[in-house]
Amino acid sequence: MTNIKQQMVTTENALLGSEHQIVPQQLHFVHNVSMLPPTPQGHQGILLGMGCLWGAERLLWQLEGVYCTSVGYSGGFTINPTYQQICTGQTGHTEVVNVTYDPDIISLDALLVHFWQSHIPTQGMQQGNDVGTQYRSAIYCYTQLQLSIAQESCKQYQQALNLAKQQNEITTEITLATPYYFAEEYHQQYLAKNPEGYCGIGGSGVCFPAD
Repeated sequence: MTNIKQQMVTTENALLGSEHQIVPQQLHFVHNVSMLPPTPQGHQGILLGMGCLWGAERLLWQLEGVYCTSVGYSGGFTINPTYQQICTGQTGHTEVVNVTYDPDIISLDALLVHFWQSHIPTQGMQQGNDVGTQYRSAIYCYTQLQLSIAQESCKQYQQALNLAKQQNEITTEITLATPYYFAEEYHQQYLAKNPEGYCGIGGSGVCFPAD
């Protein structure tokens, strides 16, 4: 039986938004840079949803070429949502990491290899024991080129899953980005501040196909 939190809301029945915008007041706890726009010259951004945002952000901030990360909510309807609202399943958002990266050091293709291998992108509206639309897999792109790269990357990983006899279809939502809303301050770089905290990261065990 489907959990009600696994059913996507519509614009009409989503929670109303707020005029209050969450804005991080501190620098990135690990990289000591601002999490606020604009993106530094020569860098690019992308939003990646891999389930619980804490473990996903830690994985991504550790990659060489990643300039900054922040966590927040995207892909939904409620304006300026709070974490409490997200957890009701009535905003339509999923938890995402906003990744700012230097494409001269780490390409989007390479970044997506870590994305695919570090969660299970076939589980629909959940990730492991975390159940609900807020935990769905997602790639939200800022350019058409990013979108094309992400779609091709998805095809390649689906082929790898099929060869490994994991026949479930990838359910990752791959679209152009809609508004991104920062999560509350305590969520930002949570596992750097709380090293023993919960981390839901775990992949399918299937490697991305080598070139």
